[in-house]
Amino acid sequence: MDVMTAIVTRRSEKVLGEPAPSDEEFAYLLRGAATAPDHGRLRPWRWILVRGDARAALARTLTTREPRAVEKDPASLLEPPLRALLVFAPLPGHKIPEWEQLAASCSMTHALMMLLHARGYGSIWRTGRLCTSHGLRGLLHMADGERLLGSLDIGTPPKGPRQRRPLPDISDRVSVFEAVPAVRAAGGPREAAGAE
Repeated sequence: MDVMTAIVTRRSEKVLGEPAPSDEEFAYLLRGAATAPDHGRLRPWRWILVRGDARAALARTLTTREPRAVEKDPASLLEPPLRALLVFAPLPGHKIPEWEQLAASCSMTHALMMLLHARGYGSIWRTGRLCTSHGLRGLLHMADGERLLGSLDIGTPPKGPRQRRPLPDISDRVSVFEAVPAVRAAGGPREAAGAE
Protein backbone atom coordinates (compact mmCIF):
# COMPACT_ATOMS: atom_id res chain seq x y z
CA MET A 1 0.00 0.00 0.00
CA ASP A 2 1.49 3.34 -1.00
CA VAL A 3 1.53 6.21 1.48
CA MET A 4 -1.24 8.27 -0.16
CA THR A 5 -3.54 5.23 -0.32
CA ALA A 6 -2.87 4.51 3.36
CA ILE A 7 -3.72 8.10 4.29
CA VAL A 8 -6.94 8.37 2.29
CA THR A 9 -8.28 4.92 3.24
CA ARG A 10 -7.53 4.97 6.97
CA ARG A 11 -10.58 5.30 9.22
CA SER A 12 -11.17 5.41 12.94
CA GLU A 13 -12.46 1.88 13.50
CA LYS A 14 -14.98 1.51 16.33
CA VAL A 15 -15.46 -2.25 15.86
CA LEU A 16 -12.22 -4.13 16.44
CA GLY A 17 -11.66 -7.84 16.90
CA GLU A 18 -8.80 -10.29 17.01
CA PRO A 19 -6.10 -10.42 15.99
CA ALA A 20 -4.20 -7.43 17.28
CA PRO A 21 -0.45 -7.05 16.82
CA SER A 22 1.66 -9.00 19.29
CA ASP A 23 3.95 -7.13 21.66
CA GLU A 24 6.84 -7.89 19.31
CA GLU A 25 4.99 -6.64 16.22
CA PHE A 26 3.84 -3.52 18.07
CA ALA A 27 7.46 -2.81 19.06
CA TYR A 28 8.59 -3.33 15.46
CA LEU A 29 6.00 -0.88 14.12
CA LEU A 30 6.81 1.58 16.90
CA ARG A 31 10.46 1.55 15.87
CA GLY A 32 9.33 2.76 12.46
CA ALA A 33 6.93 5.33 13.93
CA ALA A 34 9.69 6.64 16.20
CA THR A 35 11.48 7.99 13.12
CA ALA A 36 8.82 10.74 12.91
CA PRO A 37 10.10 14.32 13.40
CA ASP A 38 11.44 14.65 16.95
CA HIS A 39 13.71 17.63 17.60
CA GLY A 40 16.58 16.36 19.73
CA ARG A 41 15.42 12.73 19.43
CA LEU A 42 14.06 12.97 22.96
CA ARG A 43 11.23 10.43 22.55
CA PRO A 44 9.22 12.14 25.33
CA TRP A 45 6.62 9.37 25.44
CA ARG A 46 6.04 5.79 26.47
CA TRP A 47 3.36 3.23 25.68
CA ILE A 48 1.56 0.91 28.09
CA LEU A 49 -0.02 -2.12 26.38
CA VAL A 50 -3.21 -3.46 27.95
CA ARG A 51 -4.58 -6.85 26.94
CA GLY A 52 -6.71 -9.68 28.26
CA ASP A 53 -7.63 -9.57 31.94
CA ALA A 54 -5.72 -6.31 32.40
CA ARG A 55 -8.50 -4.59 30.42
CA ALA A 56 -10.94 -5.55 33.19
CA ALA A 57 -8.67 -3.94 35.82
CA LEU A 58 -8.61 -0.78 33.74
CA ALA A 59 -12.41 -0.82 33.43
CA ARG A 60 -12.86 -1.43 37.17
CA THR A 61 -10.62 1.51 38.05
CA LEU A 62 -12.50 3.86 35.78
CA THR A 63 -16.00 2.73 36.77
CA THR A 64 -15.26 2.60 40.51
CA ARG A 65 -13.18 5.73 40.99
CA GLU A 66 -14.21 7.74 37.94
CA PRO A 67 -17.72 6.59 36.95
CA ARG A 68 -18.09 9.46 34.47
CA ALA A 69 -14.90 8.41 32.69
CA VAL A 70 -16.77 5.72 30.80
CA GLU A 71 -18.96 7.64 28.39
CA LYS A 72 -21.36 4.87 27.29
CA ASP A 73 -20.75 1.39 28.63
CA PRO A 74 -17.99 -0.09 30.84
CA ALA A 75 -17.94 -3.09 28.51
CA SER A 76 -16.60 -0.81 25.78
CA LEU A 77 -13.26 -0.83 27.61
CA LEU A 78 -13.07 -4.58 27.09
CA GLU A 79 -13.85 -4.59 23.38
CA PRO A 80 -10.53 -3.84 21.66
CA PRO A 81 -8.08 -6.74 21.88
CA LEU A 82 -5.25 -4.25 22.42
CA ARG A 83 -5.52 -0.93 24.17
CA ALA A 84 -2.26 1.03 23.92
CA LEU A 85 -2.08 3.93 26.36
CA LEU A 86 0.19 6.82 25.39
CA VAL A 87 1.92 8.55 28.28
CA PHE A 88 3.48 11.91 27.48
CA ALA A 89 6.71 12.19 29.50
CA PRO A 90 8.24 15.57 28.64
CA LEU A 91 11.75 16.46 29.73
CA PRO A 92 11.27 19.56 31.90
CA GLY A 93 13.66 22.46 31.52
CA HIS A 94 15.09 21.06 28.30
CA LYS A 95 16.13 23.44 25.53
CA ILE A 96 13.48 21.76 23.34
CA PRO A 97 10.24 23.37 24.58
CA GLU A 98 7.42 21.19 25.82
CA TRP A 99 5.15 22.10 22.92
CA GLU A 100 7.72 20.66 20.49
CA GLN A 101 7.97 17.51 22.58
CA LEU A 102 4.18 17.20 22.44
CA ALA A 103 4.22 17.74 18.66
CA ALA A 104 6.82 14.96 18.33
CA SER A 105 4.61 12.60 20.34
CA CYS A 106 1.61 13.37 18.11
CA SER A 107 3.67 12.88 14.93
CA MET A 108 4.88 9.51 16.18
CA THR A 109 1.32 8.42 17.00
CA HIS A 110 0.01 9.34 13.56
CA ALA A 111 2.87 7.46 11.91
CA LEU A 112 2.04 4.42 14.07
CA MET A 113 -1.62 4.56 13.01
CA MET A 114 -0.56 4.64 9.34
CA LEU A 115 1.75 1.66 9.82
CA LEU A 116 -0.98 -0.31 11.60
CA HIS A 117 -3.43 0.45 8.79
CA ALA A 118 -0.94 -0.55 6.11
CA ARG A 119 -0.63 -3.94 7.86
CA GLY A 120 -4.38 -4.50 7.90
CA TYR A 121 -5.06 -3.48 11.50
CA GLY A 122 -7.61 -0.90 12.55
CA SER A 123 -7.32 1.67 15.31
CA ILE A 124 -9.20 4.50 16.94
CA TRP A 125 -7.86 7.28 19.15
CA ARG A 126 -9.71 7.68 22.46
CA THR A 127 -9.36 10.61 24.85
CA GLY A 128 -12.02 12.13 27.09
CA ARG A 129 -12.06 11.57 30.84
CA LEU A 130 -9.78 8.59 30.42
CA CYS A 131 -6.95 11.13 30.22
CA THR A 132 -7.81 12.94 33.45
CA SER A 133 -8.61 10.01 35.74
CA HIS A 134 -6.61 10.25 38.99
CA GLY A 135 -7.36 6.61 39.73
CA LEU A 136 -5.89 5.58 36.43
CA ARG A 137 -2.74 7.62 37.09
CA GLY A 138 -2.14 5.58 40.22
CA LEU A 139 -2.92 2.27 38.53
CA LEU A 140 -0.43 3.03 35.75
CA HIS A 141 2.26 4.31 38.17
CA MET A 142 2.57 7.58 36.29
CA ALA A 143 5.25 9.96 37.51
CA ASP A 144 4.75 13.63 38.33
CA GLY A 145 4.84 15.62 35.12
CA GLU A 146 3.58 12.74 32.98
CA ARG A 147 0.19 12.98 31.23
CA LEU A 148 -1.98 10.38 29.62
CA LEU A 149 -2.66 11.64 26.09
CA GLY A 150 -5.12 8.92 25.19
CA SER A 151 -5.66 5.34 24.20
CA LEU A 152 -5.03 3.84 20.81
CA ASP A 153 -7.47 0.94 20.55
CA ILE A 154 -6.10 -1.61 18.09
CA GLY A 155 -7.43 -4.76 16.45
CA THR A 156 -8.71 -6.08 13.17
CA PRO A 157 -11.65 -4.23 11.59
CA PRO A 158 -14.49 -6.01 9.79
CA LYS A 159 -13.55 -6.97 6.26
CA GLY A 160 -14.96 -4.84 3.49
CA PRO A 161 -13.96 -2.51 0.69
CA ARG A 162 -11.82 0.39 1.83
CA GLN A 163 -13.37 3.58 0.48
CA ARG A 164 -10.99 6.35 -0.45
CA ARG A 165 -11.83 9.41 1.56
CA PRO A 166 -12.43 12.47 -0.65
CA LEU A 167 -9.62 14.97 -0.42
CA PRO A 168 -10.85 18.12 1.35
CA ASP A 169 -10.73 21.61 -0.08
CA ILE A 170 -7.82 23.26 1.71
CA SER A 171 -7.50 26.28 -0.56
CA ASP A 172 -8.29 28.66 2.31
CA ARG A 173 -5.58 27.03 4.46
CA VAL A 174 -2.59 27.75 2.23
CA SER A 175 -1.09 31.07 1.27
CA VAL A 176 2.10 32.01 -0.52
CA PHE A 177 4.39 34.57 1.04
CA GLU A 178 5.95 36.96 -1.45
CA ALA A 179 8.75 39.29 -0.49
CA VAL A 180 7.89 42.96 -1.06
CA PRO A 181 10.77 45.36 -1.73
CA ALA A 182 11.41 47.57 1.26
CA VAL A 183 9.99 51.07 0.92
CA ARG A 184 12.82 53.57 0.80
CA ALA A 185 12.76 56.45 3.23
CA ALA A 186 11.84 59.91 1.90
CA GLY A 187 14.83 61.59 0.33
CA GLY A 188 15.82 58.80 -2.04
CA PRO A 189 18.24 55.92 -1.74
CA ARG A 190 20.67 55.93 1.13
CA GLU A 191 24.27 56.31 0.15
CA ALA A 192 26.84 53.90 1.41
CA ALA A 193 28.76 55.15 4.42
CA GLY A 194 31.79 57.10 3.36
CA ALA A 195 30.64 57.63 -0.23
CA GLU A 196 31.10 61.12 -1.71
